[in-house]
Amino acid sequence: MTRRRAGWIAGAAAAALVAAGGITFAVAGDDGAGRTPSADSADAGFARDMAVHHQQAVEMSYIVRDRTDDEEVRRLAYDIAQTQANQRGMMIGWLDLWGLPKVSSDPPMTWMGMGGMPSAGEGSLMPGMATDAEMDELATLDGRQAEILYLQLMTEHHKGGVHMAEGCVDRCTVGVERRLAQGMVESQESEIRLMADLLAERGAKPRA
Repeated sequence: MTRRRAGWIAGAAAAALVAAGGITFAVAGDDGAGRTPSADSADAGFARDMAVHHQQAVEMSYIVRDRTDDEEVRRLAYDIAQTQANQRGMMIGWLDLWGLPKVSSDPPMTWMGMGGMPSAGEGSLMPGMATDAEMDELATLDGRQAEILYLQLMTEHHKGGVHMAEGCVDRCTVGVERRLAQGMVESQESEIRLMADLLAERGAKPRA
């Protein structure tokens, strides 16, 4: 792993965590005053759905950290897990702050008008999410095979996350939540490019 790339990964994760802390404060402070969204709003739907989406990314990242000794992939996985766990906590905290339920009887993605979309398979509740079978497969692989599958699955996961975050940028009404969503778009698109490079170094490509 190059020193420059290691610094990029660590720097991106640190920036995301610092920004997250500022956004959490803003929502709890003046910026959130008078803007409590409804249970069926895009703000609440995004917070609920992205919390679930992020949780799988955290699980996937910790799986691969135990399946490879490659420091570059392990560092990337750790940074993704830490960033998305932090953001997930923020979104759940916002739902608490707003006095809204953390689960909904509506199908996932209803807030984006996609509640009736077909699932890719069991466990894949939203765009980009891996199926239970894919998660199980990842847990059986080691070394380069685990790295490649993780990078492919996480690339698709990020693409789905970017799509959802862009939906919040367009539909959410709470300013700090829109800013968090825009930050997700930018950071995950950067990580998609990084993962394409990591896959190429391993003689593989993202899934079509």
